[in-house]
Amino acid sequence: MSASHFSATQLHRNFSDLDVRFEAAERSVWVRMRPQGRPCMTPSLLEAFVRAQQEISALARSGHEAEDPSRLAYQVLASETPGVFCVGGDLAYFLEVMERGDRDALETYARRCVDVMYQSVTGYDLPFTTIALVQGQALGGGFEAALASTVLIAEEGATFGFPETLFGMFPGMGALSLLTRRASPGLARRIISSSRMYSSRELYELGVVDIVVPDGEGEGAVHDFIAARRNREGGFHALDLAAARVNPVSRAELLDVVEIWVDTAMTLSERNRRLMAYLAAAQERRWDGGGADEAGVPAAMPASQVAAAGGA
Repeated sequence: MSASHFSATQLHRNFSDLDVRFEAAERSVWVRMRPQGRPCMTPSLLEAFVRAQQEISALARSGHEAEDPSRLAYQVLASETPGVFCVGGDLAYFLEVMERGDRDALETYARRCVDVMYQSVTGYDLPFTTIALVQGQALGGGFEAALASTVLIAEEGATFGFPETLFGMFPGMGALSLLTRRASPGLARRIISSSRMYSSRELYELGVVDIVVPDGEGEGAVHDFIAARRNREGGFHALDLAAARVNPVSRAELLDVVEIWVDTAMTLSERNRRLMAYLAAAQERRWDGGGADEAGVPAAMPASQVAAAGGA
């Protein structure tokens, strides 16, 4: 698939859990998550991301090397699930591999997450801008995926949170590194350890979210953002490079944290595993019933209610 082919048409690709559309007019690719069942980072969704990124990277690189003015320059990550961006890691899968003591499987999953997010963090090592459009809930690994993008655009009704500390874990696939790029280390720890939900407006005021728009206007905001940069991309790409140099995130750092996360998961207490199982089952029932309601997914429950579910 050549750069000239891309410039002449729109290309739609189906990766099972992902809907990928190349928009030639604005030189962008829209990657919309549409996982089967609960909208979390399942192994199959991660595999779809790997396959999609291979094509996106090859296309963007060929256009860059050919100095094609119509080359692919933007990637937009969004969700097709109404009211939800992504509810995070696959708790049911975590429990399955933890129960059988399969550390290798858990580490493989976590490393795959890091590999996928690092491509977004680095923009495929090209003059390339990654954008996250959050409409609805972004929890745990979903919040991390949004933070991995160069630009985070959210609608007013979007909510964000890291519920992992409710069951004795922490978000281990980039949360601390990526939040620290956008806020102070102290604030990053506070957001992660609080287990609370944050509105898009709150995170905008803290410098975590870049753009907030009214509900229903998110896609338009992405198009406006790309159009506004059209004649000034060189300067913005240079600014992105400078920001990454001042606040670098290395793959080695992310993988070091993964090891801590895996160690923590494999030694999680029985009580905390019960909490994870409760949340996973409650979320599954919620999605089997047709998606999230206004109260949000169970991971957003008050800590007292979650703790009660774990028993003594």
